[in-house]
This record gives sequence, C-alpha cells and structure tokens, in this order.
Amino acid sequence: MSSLELLVSNQPKLTHWRHYGHYKKMINCHINIIYKKGLNVEYQCIASDVKLGKDVKIYKFVNLYGCAIDDGTKIGAFVEIQKNAKIGKNCKISSHTFICEGVIIEDNVFIGHGVMFINDKYPRAANPDGSMQTESDWNVVPTTIKKGASIGSGATVLCGVTIGENAIIGAGAVVTKNIPANVVAVGVPARVMRKIK
Repeated sequence: MSSLELLVSNQPKLTHWRHYGHYKKMINCHINIIYKKGLNVEYQCIASDVKLGKDVKIYKFVNLYGCAIDDGTKIGAFVEIQKNAKIGKNCKISSHTFICEGVIIEDNVFIGHGVMFINDKYPRAANPDGSMQTESDWNVVPTTIKKGASIGSGATVLCGVTIGENAIIGAGAVVTKNIPANVVAVGVPARVMRKIK
C-alpha cells in the first residue's frame, strides 16, 4: 500500500484540509492512521505531492507537503518539511525540526532535535499598506547542507548559507554565514573552533 493511503482496514478514507498562511491555498493532505497494539495510533499529514524514496521511515505527527525525501531517510516526530525542500539519502531528521522551503539537505546528514531553518532575511506578516503578504511579496533565500554534515539540537540556520561536507554544528548554535567542510563550529553566531581530522 502507498504511504499516502489510509492504512486501516474497514475505515473510510480521511482527508485533512489545512490553510498554510501566506500560501493562500488549500492543500489536500492524507492522514495516515496506523493501528498497532492496543490504542497506539500514529498520525501523519503527508500531501499527495510529496516524493518519498524507498525505505523512508516517518514517525508520528509529521507534516510534509511539496517536498522530496530520498531513500533510507528517517523523519522524527513533530517535524514539518515545506514545499521545495529536498532531503537526500540516509539522513536522520530528529523530532521537532522545521525545514522550510528552499532548504537542500544532501546525503548522510544528521539534523538534531528542534533545529530551525529560515528562508527569509526580512520576514514580515504584512506589507506597509497593512495588507497580508503573499508569496509575491518576498523571495525564498536557499540554504544548502552538504553531504555528511551534522547539526546539533536547538541550532538555527539562517538563510543563504552553505554548511560544508562533514562539518559539525554545535547544539544551540546560530549559523549566520557559510561553514567550511570538515570543521566544528559552535556558538552565537557560529564560529569555527577546529578542523576535523
């Protein structure tokens, strides 16, 4: 059965409509309900436009729409991945992480718990005239996480940066500029502390 199909026998197909703020459109999500032993139930909101590779593991209370997730990747509970985000093969995205539009995560990347990505340098809810902003009122600024990098829990990654291959970002760091390959970077703002041998 497809991951977008209801996985409960003798139950009607459920759909969930959710309005995604400034996108001003309704997205039809399929809620997967997977009954296990007893009353243990898992809920997932995965839009029909999500591209999932082989052996992707998705845990409870995940919200995915318009993104691509490659083979063997694990997505923890309470993760949201927005449209036009791309996750490579064999990545681990830990719980409570937010991956916004424009983020590209290459293969074998570790993302710790509660990592936040940002895609707008000057976010605003409304225009100067008081009207709500729409997609045409701002530009997505892309961010790239290179192969084998690790980002510690609670880190924030500002938009427009690249984190190099095999780099390690310490827990709680705020990444404001590019981080080279094979280094450890920590702090607010994140600074390179040492090279990885």
